[in-house]
Amino acid sequence: MSDVSTGVPPGSSKPTIFFDGVSSRRRQVMLTLGDALEIAEDGEAPVRWAYADIRRADGPAGVLRLACTSAPPLARLEIRDAAVAADVTARCLHLDKHQATRRGTAKIVGWSVAAAVSIVCVVLFGVPLAADRLAPLVPKPVERRIGDAAEVQMKTIFGRRVCEDPAGKAAFTKLVNRLRDASGLDDTMTAGVLPTSVPNAFALPGGKVFVLKGLLDKAESPDELAGILAHELGHLKHYDNMRGLIYNGGTSFLIGLLFGDVTGSSAVIFASRSLVEASYSREAETGADTFAIEIMHKLGRSPKPAAELMFRITGKEGGSGLTTILASHPLTEDRLARMTKEDRPASGPPLLTDREWQALKGICVSGKV
Repeated sequence: MSDVSTGVPPGSSKPTIFFDGVSSRRRQVMLTLGDALEIAEDGEAPVRWAYADIRRADGPAGVLRLACTSAPPLARLEIRDAAVAADVTARCLHLDKHQATRRGTAKIVGWSVAAAVSIVCVVLFGVPLAADRLAPLVPKPVERRIGDAAEVQMKTIFGRRVCEDPAGKAAFTKLVNRLRDASGLDDTMTAGVLPTSVPNAFALPGGKVFVLKGLLDKAESPDELAGILAHELGHLKHYDNMRGLIYNGGTSFLIGLLFGDVTGSSAVIFASRSLVEASYSREAETGADTFAIEIMHKLGRSPKPAAELMFRITGKEGGSGLTTILASHPLTEDRLARMTKEDRPASGPPLLTDREWQALKGICVSGKV
């Protein structure tokens, strides 16, 4: 076959462009189609590509982009003239040899499915196991910093005003201290009341417990409120918040890998739950219930009143569209039955006097920002 010079001259509206794979310089070249494809630039020695070594590379519409197995990996030839592209294509018998065969495609799909299944298994089994082991090992200063950050988020939602009526605060502190001492928690644990109508109570990492006024308003006795607080102390004692953070963080990362989004935006849709709105697993809820029952018995009080308060909120009002933290893990009949079964006559002194209870009910009469 005789040599045929082709290609579009430099300066044309459709130049042939060559990147040698060594430098980033963009070269306008002429092509000679002989026993091999010669790529020539004015004043430079031509580069020869054997037709058998030329492969198609991904390129934009209207451009034939070529690579060569015997050239540097980044070398590319871009042909924009349709006639020239047709001449070159006719000589390159292995142009698409690198494209995946059905067997190769099946192998890729198989490995992809295996990788996805592996990630799902780690999410379902590996991450929870790691969270269980790591949660108690988080240093206290780190846990407190996380709790501080969560508190800022929580107060952004519910407002920064804290209920500070002196008599009510003294009664609340007395109640919390009795529960804390019975729970075996240290004096770094803190608690507060926020003046919002949402019936809610929750615990944050670092020993922070908050009661919202809506829950306090619905409580009819100190024992009702004490049982709820004891339940939240159970979550603190069992590191449920830290376990949830570790689990959700690991799950978010792995789901991000699965969906090609390591920044986590997709993972947030599937797995992320903020600390303030966190719901606990059935196992964690059962453990917190058990803890609350033990603490109330230790104080000589019954856990049943707390169960009745929770049931009043979730059982009677949950169906009317009320959104609460308690509604994220509603009290079932079995759960109410369990605490009723643990009901015992009071053998210990009242947790608060009538006067203290009335003061606590009015803790949000005055407050500070």
